[in-house]
Amino acid sequence: MAKVSDIIPVTDLRQDAAAALKRVRASKQPLVITQRGRATAVLLSVEAYEKGEDERQLLRLLARGEKEIAAGLGYDLDEVFEEADALLARASK
Repeated sequence: MAKVSDIIPVTDLRQDAAAALKRVRASKQPLVITQRGRATAVLLSVEAYEKGEDERQLLRLLARGEKEIAAGLGYDLDEVFEEADALLARASK
């Protein structure tokens, strides 16, 4: 079962932003900011934001690779390994 995100009204955030930041850092979970009872923003720790960005970038690369494979583009796996071995051999000299 998915964990329900922490929720805080924007007025509470305005009154004690430091406590909200401390809460986000401690829980390592996003904090949903509401305004007039509706979710309007999400507060994340820098670590959570960077992890999410890294994961999205990886997914973009995988999707691009899938498109290239479907279009018949790309490289033969044996050629990739040969090139990698050559690069590694040069780097170890």
